[in-house]
Amino acid sequence: MMGSPAVILLFLCAVSAPVLGEKHSLYYIYMSLSKNVDLPGIYDFTAMGLLDDREIDYYNSKDQMKIPKQDWMREKMQSDYWDKGTQSRKSKEQWFKVNVDILMQRMRHNQTDLHVLQWRHGCEIDDTNGEIKYLSGIDEYAYDGSEFLSFDDENMRWVAPVPAAEPTKRKWDDVAILNQYTKGYLEKECVDWLSKFMEYGQESLRKHSPPDVHVFAKKSQTSSNRLTLTCLATGFYPKDVVVRVRKYRTTLPEHLLTSLGVRPNGDGTYQLRKSVDVQEEDTEKYDCYVTHRTLKEPFIKEWDGSCMDCTTGIIMGFAGGIVVAGLLVFMVILVFIFRKMFSKRSDAGSNAEGKGPVSYIKVSTGNGEQDKKTNGSKVQG
Repeated sequence: MMGSPAVILLFLCAVSAPVLGEKHSLYYIYMSLSKNVDLPGIYDFTAMGLLDDREIDYYNSKDQMKIPKQDWMREKMQSDYWDKGTQSRKSKEQWFKVNVDILMQRMRHNQTDLHVLQWRHGCEIDDTNGEIKYLSGIDEYAYDGSEFLSFDDENMRWVAPVPAAEPTKRKWDDVAILNQYTKGYLEKECVDWLSKFMEYGQESLRKHSPPDVHVFAKKSQTSSNRLTLTCLATGFYPKDVVVRVRKYRTTLPEHLLTSLGVRPNGDGTYQLRKSVDVQEEDTEKYDCYVTHRTLKEPFIKEWDGSCMDCTTGIIMGFAGGIVVAGLLVFMVILVFIFRKMFSKRSDAGSNAEGKGPVSYIKVSTGNGEQDKKTNGSKVQG
């Protein structure tokens, strides 16, 4: 016997409603510069751990100490963890210094220009109903912002997108233990550390923040008679958010919008902005439509039709706040300066291969990261 329409509708909603899983990630990012740039906060070598894009540890070539960046990391991790981590990163710093020189020679780059060597490795999991599921692993290298080498986890081999990386790829693929360890680290060891960190930092990581939503317009940089209308959602955590630009309550298609995607603010929260060009005399109704797990219902912010810099001088107040926020975001993103260069993933520390045989083996030292150990006195793998 068929039920009532209301009962059937409720049943269909219950069946079709998606089970929202929690995605979590653990990444380690390293960046080495070929020379000192003499800028505050910028060092020859930096390294950090990121749990759900929140910084959990940090190291730089000036202080040469791996330090906690979260209270729970300081409380939960024993002193030997930081000692091992410090030694590991000192070793990586030297390894990067040698290899950035090797790559500059290979690329025929001179010593006067600034060059950057990067590496990122880590994993992402799904934690639905307490069940941990491995989603993906990343081990990527880059030089001057261009992808140099990456690990194909499924096929357990290295991928060289540029000819200069081919010698390294061949040598690394010839070392079976290297590829076996890399795959094992991504799928097992990294997941174990990620799960452990999630357990230790669960109280802090569960603190959710709602988005602060702004909508504003400025003169378009590409057309004198058009405005760039921007929807900005900022200060939210976790980073999963939906931002739509609407006209008369109808969502504009994404291909008409410009956006750099979700970006960190530097305080553990995120921001996302989406922009569209409109006619300067446009009087139609535009708004920002934002949904986030901290909101009981979608938040809608209407554009009042004003323009921030259409009169003499720039309107201060909120505009000034945007500039300051932009500078803060820039300082955070500087560490990931070449992140957007990767087509599918963000930045990575590049590794070079020299003239000699492979002398590069990754080993675990109990600090959550992949480590490097050389059989010879000089890294050339």
